[in-house]
Amino acid sequence: MRHFSRRQGLALLSSLAFAPSLARATDMTAINAYRFSFPALKGGDIKLADFKGKPILVINTASQCGFSGQLAGMEQLYTRYGPRGLVVIAVPSNDFGSQEPGGVDEILATAQGEYHATFPIAAKQVVKGADAHPFYQWTAQLKPSETPRWNFHKYLIGRDGRLAAIFPTATEPTNPRVISAIVTELGDS
Repeated sequence: MRHFSRRQGLALLSSLAFAPSLARATDMTAINAYRFSFPALKGGDIKLADFKGKPILVINTASQCGFSGQLAGMEQLYTRYGPRGLVVIAVPSNDFGSQEPGGVDEILATAQGEYHATFPIAAKQVVKGADAHPFYQWTAQLKPSETPRWNFHKYLIGRDGRLAAIFPTATEPTNPRVISAIVTELGDS
């Protein structure tokens, strides 16, 4: 029979105590974005798995936000890089400053009417806190210090479904850093 020193016993107990949380953390990093989908603004679903092998730029938007002009930049990216595989998805949210109070018609009037958006638009979602959409919970667990703090926070999902890059609100969609990250993910496609 093997005898454990007090130190060995404490080490064993402590490793057992932290094993479940370590397993959960490992499981979350093993999950990729293809597990998630968003209800589409006009019905149906936007399944990220449908875009396997393509980079996906997911941006929480708000029609009445001072940054709503970024919708034009999102459309520029989609027009320029969509034929090479880039997918841009707008996720309207009323989480910050109640700047997306309207429904489907109001969201479409801004995104499509004012900014001529042709990229997919999700139905309005919660993007922060305990009630956040599962995609946003996943990104928050991966990068807790880089969660949306305002509208137009950008997540770039790589062609392999992993979280490839994060860009804050003030970074325009057409910023050279965003474009460089997209081009890197597009590769030779």
